[in-house]
Amino acid sequence: MTRTAILSALAEEQHGLLALLQRPKKISHAGRDFWLGELHGKPVVLALSRIGKVAAATTAAALIEQFGVARIVFTGVAGGLAPGVQVGDVVVASGFVQHDMDASPIFPRYELPLYGRSLIACDAALSALLFEAARAYLAKAGAGFDSSSGVAAHRVHRGLIASGDRFVSAAGESAALRSALQSAGHEALAVEMEGAAVAQVCLDYGVSFAAVRTISDRADEQAHGDFALFVQTVASRYADHIVHGFLTAL
Repeated sequence: MTRTAILSALAEEQHGLLALLQRPKKISHAGRDFWLGELHGKPVVLALSRIGKVAAATTAAALIEQFGVARIVFTGVAGGLAPGVQVGDVVVASGFVQHDMDASPIFPRYELPLYGRSLIACDAALSALLFEAARAYLAKAGAGFDSSSGVAAHRVHRGLIASGDRFVSAAGESAALRSALQSAGHEALAVEMEGAAVAQVCLDYGVSFAAVRTISDRADEQAHGDFALFVQTVASRYADHIVHGFLTAL
């Protein structure tokens, strides 16, 4: 029986999934709580990555070593980086880059030392399932969180996500980050704090990885307030429906 791990950074992003878990069993390991059970007839383990790359890497390694998961799927929120990626949109990651990785001049900026690469690709098949699940959910009437936002319809994007140990919350910083990544050939759609670390652990272990992020803010001066409200009221609902569609199709 293959088990799927569903990761989120914060408890608020996962409480809806935990409430739906059938035959739940809590196991504490490495200072974390892991919940085993079934969602939509599929064996899963729910866990919180916690915030930041090191914490996320620890959780991912524990999922693989202790629970033998066949695949890891990350759900959560991110800041929109590219134009056209707006609050309420969804980004399914095609791959990840660490925007704060800089071992230059020994290695090129963004390159992972001794890996010979800057980007780590997500599993194409799992990402396709996540994309379809997200597209199907957003296509439903009333799925959008704010009908007065002025956005005609929230969209699903697929592309690169940048991760780093910093909450990006200034328009100038966001623009500089995007420009620096572009100069190295990396067109990032969104920015967050965990995905690239989980992708690297999964690469090391040969475990399939995919990630979906709902855009909670535009990584600008409004990000702090937008983030807190969005996680509490929207992110969990998006995760519930997208994960449901994903597991049903798996």
